[in-house]
Amino acid sequence: MGSIYSFFNQKGGVGKTTSAINVAAVLAQSGCKVLLVDLDSQGNATSGVGIEKNENESTAYQLLVENSEVSDCVKETAVGNLFVVPSNAHLSGAEMHLINLEKREFILREKLKKISNDYDYIFLDCPPSLGLVSINALTASSYIIIPLQCEYYALEGLGQLLNTYQLVKTNLSASLELGGVILTMADIRTKLTQQVIEEVKNYFKEKVFSTVIPRSVKLSEAPSFGKPAVTYDPSSRGSQAYFALGKEFIERFGSVGASLKNESAAETTAPASIYSETNVAREQVSTEQAGQTPL
Repeated sequence: MGSIYSFFNQKGGVGKTTSAINVAAVLAQSGCKVLLVDLDSQGNATSGVGIEKNENESTAYQLLVENSEVSDCVKETAVGNLFVVPSNAHLSGAEMHLINLEKREFILREKLKKISNDYDYIFLDCPPSLGLVSINALTASSYIIIPLQCEYYALEGLGQLLNTYQLVKTNLSASLELGGVILTMADIRTKLTQQVIEEVKNYFKEKVFSTVIPRSVKLSEAPSFGKPAVTYDPSSRGSQAYFALGKEFIERFGSVGASLKNESAAETTAPASIYSETNVAREQVSTEQAGQTPL
């Protein structure tokens, strides 16, 4: 059975969707069968993998509100082994329909149970809110993945996020675990970024992924072309970081039924500089102290 991961942060603009798309793409290129479920009414994960937000087709709204099956909503993407349940603006009205349903917090979990054996990984791209759609995602998940921007304001809502996680774990899903924290949008040239990274690592310890995602123009450009950054420009710094993060993701969680060639496709797809770039990111806290020039 494939595990289910919620990419969740109630603060918008922290690299949540970018992380979900690119890690999913890297895992798919590595031989894993991955399903990405877009649970945000903005549909950024949908368009980010090249799927049109067609209002006439089955989406996450039909899945949650109209009792459609997951298999009826799944679309193939241009990335082999990567599939998506799309979303569009209709999903913004899901909350008012869910509120009156019995066992409304468990609808998504019951749906995903039926297809969980068909995928190695199932990623849920959550909306930037703490509403019923997010609660459904967390209740359905094995792990919560927290993308966290390397800025001070990103830390302010962290307490509320963790409180929500604890409430769901205590009252709705005792098996939900904190899978990891992804540090995103890092500018390693600034002391503030280094301080935020150090503070997050001191608090979450080994839960923080070693790979830190830098700010990158290519990460921002890729969605406008309907591609994950790792396929749009594999040689960019941001893509290299996501290749390394995908490899770290496999090392941390393993994979079910995936044939990993040459350890992972990330090693052959990404440029050779990926590992030197990643090491720079991993050692960023000491970069300035050592008198080096950040990349």
